[in-house]
Amino acid sequence: MSKISTGIRDLDGLIDSLYIGDNVIWEIEAGTSSEAFLKGFIRQSISEGQNILYISFNKSPQSILHQLGELPRSGFTLLDCFTSGKGKNDKTFIKFYESGSMKNVSRIESPADISAFSNILNSIEDSLPPGARYIFDSLTGMQDLWGKEEATYKFFTYMCPRLYDLGTVAYWVLEKEAHSQTFKANLRHVTQAVLELYKRKDSLYIKAHKLEGRQSREPFKPHPYRIEDRDIFISQLKKEPLLDIGSKIKEIRTRLGLSQKEIADRIDLTPSFISQLENNQISPSLNSFIHICNALGTSPDEIWKDLRAGEPSWVIRREKILSGASFSVNGLKGFDIIKSGDMSGSLSVLEPGSSHSGRLTTHTGKEFVYVLKGNVSVTLTGRRELLMEGDSIFLRDERPSLWKNEGGDKAELLVVSL
Repeated sequence: MSKISTGIRDLDGLIDSLYIGDNVIWEIEAGTSSEAFLKGFIRQSISEGQNILYISFNKSPQSILHQLGELPRSGFTLLDCFTSGKGKNDKTFIKFYESGSMKNVSRIESPADISAFSNILNSIEDSLPPGARYIFDSLTGMQDLWGKEEATYKFFTYMCPRLYDLGTVAYWVLEKEAHSQTFKANLRHVTQAVLELYKRKDSLYIKAHKLEGRQSREPFKPHPYRIEDRDIFISQLKKEPLLDIGSKIKEIRTRLGLSQKEIADRIDLTPSFISQLENNQISPSLNSFIHICNALGTSPDEIWKDLRAGEPSWVIRREKILSGASFSVNGLKGFDIIKSGDMSGSLSVLEPGSSHSGRLTTHTGKEFVYVLKGNVSVTLTGRRELLMEGDSIFLRDERPSLWKNEGGDKAELLVVSL
């Protein structure tokens, strides 16, 4: 089956991207910034030349467009089921249409009429090119308007297989505490993917409840995530630590000259369990892990200390680089990567539409700048040049008069100062 990107690299890595035909239910809690996941999907779809149909039952067009930020007008259509639905044709919401400038927004006049709404949606589908993608921003808003879970479920069971057959991808958002367990269980039975966003204390988490066609069980574990500007970073529960645990246990056991059976007998486990553990097929419970450490004459702290020391000093992870900006001014952020003697490396990020005069760092010597992402223009001695991904410049003593982000997304530049 063909895959497409969610627009969020870490999410693609976690769930093995999206499959054509996926209906994805997002079960969300308040305060989880679910709109960031929707924006990533919208930007990705439009960048691939695919149309996005955004169906809103729960928020006014003003709120939706403000929340989503700047988006290309072409390829994006907002179907407004709120103004004449939960908005009750209030003048405040109707006023939005008086300017007549929002050509990519269409108001549904009778969204409470499920049959009429379905017919309008189908006619819009017929007018769009193949592969158009969908976002239904609130199954909860549908239920509030239509009155009963049965009506919402009936609509979903009609649309879900239809969208699957159309070979598209659709996002469906619901507030998980606003629906019965039976309703959510029935949706999970019909759909192809279910992802949950929730908050515990000050941390945000994502985990899967269903992912058709994927073999890995990793997405079904809770994964912390954080949002920085337009980027979402998901902390992967990587397999490497598990591999290191199994390898470390095997290393200690063989050094002591013990067999798997001898270790298993000491802690009342089976040799098969020890074998699977050492081959990274299973992970031990905390209690079993403590007993294994005792049988090997070591402690969990010693093993974890060795694992933490296992990251090579010459590896610098992107997540660590972006953990804090060294400076931020007028849409430009700088992130230190490394400094050694007179040489330093840093990452400069220019926000969309922003500009910066002078050098990208405080360094006054030679400077090599490589464009990692986006399109930027640089003006030097009165001459303007457009730099695209993969382009670079080398500055000796020159001081550019202007850097400007010419694209619709953030621009990232690697700066090496000598």
